[in-house]
Amino acid sequence: MLMYKEVSWWFWLAAAALLSLGVSGWTSGFYAATVLVVFQLIYFAIKEGRFSAFPVHIRMAFLVVMIVPLWGPLRFLFWIPVIGIWVLVLTGYCFLARLLSLMPWNRSEPLSASLIKRTFLTPPVKGNILQGLPGEGTSKGRA
Repeated sequence: MLMYKEVSWWFWLAAAALLSLGVSGWTSGFYAATVLVVFQLIYFAIKEGRFSAFPVHIRMAFLVVMIVPLWGPLRFLFWIPVIGIWVLVLTGYCFLARLLSLMPWNRSEPLSASLIKRTFLTPPVKGNILQGLPGEGTSKGRA
């Protein structure tokens, strides 16, 4: 699901390109991608009107995922966000968003094996996983 009409998709595409340049040898790409994620976080905090919005949480978590490997010995960990961000850009599936949707402050039902299964196996939807996760006992539709 290419969401090229969404500004967020273009932010993620640019970050994916910069991260790819970083793992290809241009280490400045890591720093440029990190700065872009900070800018994206601020942009979405302003757009959403609050730092507690789910799209902002995703960018905060992604920023942490980007900062940890900036330390030289952990540089190999950049492959995790590179793979994840390209999956997001090309398919719309965001593992990080799905993981964050399971946090107590983001879910409206008790944590269960069924919820975990639906969270990670539901196909990508327009919007975010909080808006498009099917309810228990359903395979389609919105909760």
